[in-house]
Amino acid sequence: MAPGLFVQVVRVTKPKIPEAIRHNYEQMKAEKTKLLVATQHQKVVEKEAETQRKKAVIEAEKKAQVAAIMHKQTIAEKETQKKISKLEDESHLSSEKAKADAGFYRAHKAAEANRLLLTPEYLELKQIEAIAKNNKIFYGQDIPSAFFHSEAAAAQSVARAHGMLTEIVSFQFLLPVLFSFTL
Repeated sequence: MAPGLFVQVVRVTKPKIPEAIRHNYEQMKAEKTKLLVATQHQKVVEKEAETQRKKAVIEAEKKAQVAAIMHKQTIAEKETQKKISKLEDESHLSSEKAKADAGFYRAHKAAEANRLLLTPEYLELKQIEAIAKNNKIFYGQDIPSAFFHSEAAAAQSVARAHGMLTEIVSFQFLLPVLFSFTL
């Protein structure tokens, strides 16, 4: 405003709007309000849908992470079981190999001992001892003949001369005798 001028009174008059225009204006204002409410409602629904989508994505990521962790854990457990099984197999293999080696060594030593023990003289002695333990020897036409070495030859010739089956009960005197049977 210019210098020296003062506003003393301001009067504003309210214009009289015709009823049709006022009614139309109120309807437009109501429509605008409804549109604003609808827009806000749509924004709220969109936000809720976006929130639900984000929750679903977060839940899916969480489940995927849990599944990945469980998968890693399962793989780790299987690898551990595989290592344990491998160690057990190696232990069992070494144990069985040690048993087999011990058995082979035992059999080898037994064979070597038998080779040293079972000389022809020792076998002849055992044959004589076995025959000496036998309390009965039969002679006759159908039984294979027995060859007596030393003093038993006389007993055999007497039995054959009589032509009958003879039983000799005691053989303590036959210890140095070697029998040879022919079938």
